[in-house]
Amino acid sequence: MAEIQAINVRNQFKGKIREIIRGDVVSEVDVETSWGIVTSVITTRSVDELQLKIGSDVVALVKSTEVSIAKL
Repeated sequence: MAEIQAINVRNQFKGKIREIIRGDVVSEVDVETSWGIVTSVITTRSVDELQLKIGSDVVALVKSTEVSIAKL
């Protein structure tokens, strides 16, 4: 799976779609990566247009202005 060149590689998590919870307007997409599960909430229209399905190879692109901390 290729990297998206215009995005910093640290913000890319390659994986496979594990679960899709479809809603009328937005859907929750869980991506299983080597670092764990990354969850994205995107429009259901985008899920359909990208033809996302369980098992699809994807890259989760993370953009955040906030960093949260969880105790291990």
